[in-house]
Amino acid sequence: MKLSNAKIFLDGRFVPGGIRFSDIIEDVGPQVTGGTDLNGCYVIPGLIDIHTHGAMNEDASDGNGDGLRAMSRYYAAGGVTAWCPTTMTLKEPELTGAMEAIRCFTRPSDGAKVAGIHLEGPFLSLKKCGAQNPDNLHAPDADMFHRLNEASGGLVRLVTVAPEEPGALPFIREVSKGCTVSLGHTTADYDTAMAAYEAGASHATHLFNAMPPLNHREPGVVAAALDAGATVELITDGFHIHPAMIRLVHRLFGEKLVLISDSLRCAGMPDGDYELGGLPITLTGGVARLRGSTTLAGSSIHLMDGLRRAVSFGVPLESAVLAATAAPARVIHRDDEIGALTPGLAADLVVLDQDLRLRAVYIDGIPLSDRQ
Repeated sequence: MKLSNAKIFLDGRFVPGGIRFSDIIEDVGPQVTGGTDLNGCYVIPGLIDIHTHGAMNEDASDGNGDGLRAMSRYYAAGGVTAWCPTTMTLKEPELTGAMEAIRCFTRPSDGAKVAGIHLEGPFLSLKKCGAQNPDNLHAPDADMFHRLNEASGGLVRLVTVAPEEPGALPFIREVSKGCTVSLGHTTADYDTAMAAYEAGASHATHLFNAMPPLNHREPGVVAAALDAGATVELITDGFHIHPAMIRLVHRLFGEKLVLISDSLRCAGMPDGDYELGGLPITLTGGVARLRGSTTLAGSSIHLMDGLRRAVSFGVPLESAVLAATAAPARVIHRDDEIGALTPGLAADLVVLDQDLRLRAVYIDGIPLSDRQ
């Protein structure tokens, strides 16, 4: 198949040209002509959401195969072609059930690929657990991590940990040998965070949220991530982070920025009451909070919404696309398979018009509309 007369996202910028592909990308650039004329539309890699708990009243922690399939369809329909089911802070038996369900997941023909698992907890701080269930917190435990990873079939690609917790640094040294370790839900100061990055951590979970703020005398995780060269996530729904801070983080971190949805089971659903890891949440006007409190509990957006909002807040389109495609692929070490329009990689791509409205989604070279 060939698409031409388009603006192709190639090596971090848009170039005029076309793309030829089967199940993999075969050729891309100005030399590709013929095929379907896109009349100047953008062609970008399929988005990759490495931090999403759920959608369509389903949650990755439920251990429900039908729910995982419903979620994967929701993601694909909006332009996410790969995702990391992200679990909540739960007891080990419940997490094991979730790992096993994800391991057995069979992608529907119209659904997004599972690119790995993000274990967001239970190795978090009580003081910064946010919407995670404090009753299920657990000290960092490498043996527990390995058991869960084994139950998943080795799919855990990202794990969040609070580095100030007892045993965290040995945990990071061990687990980072085969999995990206992220700092989050933490009270860590700058020195503790730097020690964690020196021990092998390389990422920060939803920067600013559930961690100390950036302060001129107490720079905390934010400045440590910058000094350590870590990648950082941002929820760009406009509620979790002020647009000015989104612009600031983009300027500071550049290609290290990763856009995430951090979406909950209420994504794609109407306002109302929902559940998150055993805790009640309420969605009102697009904002999800722990019921009866002001505590934000993740988002209700699709990652494509997050990309559009980031652009509307002043992040250049090229930077926003990179932060939702190649950058997350690198975090989970899947950039040799997905995340760019590079010959040899999977033909996962999205067509957007000039207003960033979705026009087509291809997964392994097949348009979503052709899937049965």
